[in-house]
Amino acid sequence: MSQCVRITRLSKKRSAAEADSFSDDEDSSFISNRRVVLGELRNSAAVENPKRRVKTKKVKKVVHEDEDSHMCGPYVSGIYEYLHQMEVEPKRRPLPNYLEKVQKDISANMRGVLVDWLVEVAEEYKLGSETLYLSISYIDRYLSLNTIARKRLQLLGVSSLLIASKYEEINPPNVEDFCYITDNTYTKDEVVKMEADILKTLKFEMGNPTILAFLRRLTIIAQERCKLVTNKTKTQALNLQLEFLGCYLAELSLLDYSCLKFLPSMVAASVVFLANFILLPDSNPWCAELQKCSGYKSVDLKECVLTIHDLYFGRRGGTLVSIRDKYKQNKFKCVASLSSPPEIPVSYFEDLC
Repeated sequence: MSQCVRITRLSKKRSAAEADSFSDDEDSSFISNRRVVLGELRNSAAVENPKRRVKTKKVKKVVHEDEDSHMCGPYVSGIYEYLHQMEVEPKRRPLPNYLEKVQKDISANMRGVLVDWLVEVAEEYKLGSETLYLSISYIDRYLSLNTIARKRLQLLGVSSLLIASKYEEINPPNVEDFCYITDNTYTKDEVVKMEADILKTLKFEMGNPTILAFLRRLTIIAQERCKLVTNKTKTQALNLQLEFLGCYLAELSLLDYSCLKFLPSMVAASVVFLANFILLPDSNPWCAELQKCSGYKSVDLKECVLTIHDLYFGRRGGTLVSIRDKYKQNKFKCVASLSSPPEIPVSYFEDLC
């Protein structure tokens, strides 16, 4: 018993000595540096507190055979069923013909120029893709309900991007940043007032599924398909190209006003179809697994696929180059420079046997 008491006292003394060994400056430094990049957490903690290192055991991740490997395990079906229900709700959908029915001073080309510019702004401020998609959704939904003069279209764009940044980003840009990016065409008060008008018009319904919500899962399934039709040495490179090419095609669809008539899930499925075709033109780009998970047959996708294919070749929106320039960069594997057959075989749009 006395031995246990001595051990306890010794441990307390050691703890007190270790606590005293940290000066006030070191303590304040440790506290101020707690907010670090997750990838740097282990290294920075070791540098700041060498005595606090903790040995951890490597745990091998076990994936059960009955678990769905395409994200979220047993919950994936329910999640995507809910997303499909959300995307068809009228309050979350823009009118596919609002330029003809509501607007008087705005054309499809003006909308395309705005979207093209917003892509540049998102790149400049390093905003996430989801932020960009949401902002364009807000623009289209707002224009479906309110008439606006062309001179205020850019104001609508930056205000929508401001709202989406607040919704999605950890550290969104300030209002002043969005004024600056318009060369101070609009004042801070004008941006804030437009922000409030957008929120009221959309009744604060700011969260809705975008193309990306469906694209991520379908891309994973398409990457699994690549393993079956290519050898191992090509699979890794193809998987990266497939991911970036899907993102590129999805962003191209944002430029075209005619794509508003397609649901986000259909655009995502069409993007994966077309990405598969561009990378592996000699094999059918659609398969039973993609059909099951997307809910679309290849024939359902034909109109949307052909529209995005025209965008890829510049037959539509050829003068809008921000997205093309973005995806010509090495970090995106230069997918905007990939060649593609000019026509898609009709047989690829026939039902799977």
